[in-house]
Amino acid sequence: MELIPEKKIAGILLPLFALRGEEDLGIGDIGALREFIGWAGKIGFKLVQLLPINETGTDNSPYNAISAMAIEPTTLQLAPNSPEDLTREDFNSVMADVDLRRLRRGGVKYRHVKKLKRHLLEKAFANFSGRAGKERQMGFDKFCKEEAAWLNDYAFFRVLMEENDESATWTRWSAEHQSMKRARAWLHDLPQDRQAALRNRQNFFCYVQWIAHQQWRQIKLYAEECGVALMGDIPFGVSYYSADVFARPDEFALDWSGGAPPEPYFKDDEFTQKWGQNWGIPLYRWDRMRANNFEWWRERVRAIRRIFHLFRVDHVLGFYRIYAFPWRPRKNKQFLPLDRQEMPRARNICALLWQRLAQRA
Repeated sequence: MELIPEKKIAGILLPLFALRGEEDLGIGDIGALREFIGWAGKIGFKLVQLLPINETGTDNSPYNAISAMAIEPTTLQLAPNSPEDLTREDFNSVMADVDLRRLRRGGVKYRHVKKLKRHLLEKAFANFSGRAGKERQMGFDKFCKEEAAWLNDYAFFRVLMEENDESATWTRWSAEHQSMKRARAWLHDLPQDRQAALRNRQNFFCYVQWIAHQQWRQIKLYAEECGVALMGDIPFGVSYYSADVFARPDEFALDWSGGAPPEPYFKDDEFTQKWGQNWGIPLYRWDRMRANNFEWWRERVRAIRRIFHLFRVDHVLGFYRIYAFPWRPRKNKQFLPLDRQEMPRARNICALLWQRLAQRA
């Protein structure tokens, strides 16, 4: 595939969750994407661009993912023998009480779809754990080893989410869970059977990512066969409540929040008109990242290149210029009463502090 700036091509941008097929489970998935790629290639399109496919939290926003590396499990095509550990009997037993007509009607019912696909993947993992052949087990072990730089911390973060009512808001977790060090100590002090159960649960989340990477790499190869390039998306920012920030807090300026300048056209949002948009994303500690040769960013880029031929970086200007607030969004109301004369001074302080951070990098 010759993808060069001098060669113009046409493509389509779409969110995967909206790409519905006759066999989906209430949300667009890789199965529907395969059909779409085949159609796009036949009529002459050369590119299919998607929104971020990283695992999302309760707001289901692809730009507020709980991991910059992990793939959203609802993107997977789940059917009998797909993945191969999911038998027809297990698939039918899970689907027996599911009203598919209702699930497929109208907008995506995220809570129900996520629960359904989680149940199917748990069935597949149970079969894999019980009777995986040597070759398949070796494949899983190889994946875990190759992706260990992010996978282990992510899987542990997911377990901690389950221990805290499926919430990613780690600042409100139980005290013993609110840092990676404390959480590891908590796990170590648990009874052996409880430790084993939680480690098995971590293996489940690793298994899901293994299946996800297999399916996405296969769809990339299929796109190549159709003469179509897949294009991904990396949001410049990362959610404060993500596995990445939780595992590497020293690489983020957690007291700062990235956002956008004041916008007078937001007539129903007084704060945005006066101060701007406070997205709540932490800023990067570029000095800390440089110290380890930008390991996290390199891994992030490698992860998306395995799945996509091309990718864009959303808000790429953030690499050298970003509008920032020296407070978290929950404090917006405290700053709202400032008058117009006080606001420029506060903004200048904000810009000055961020400039000093950038100079250190």
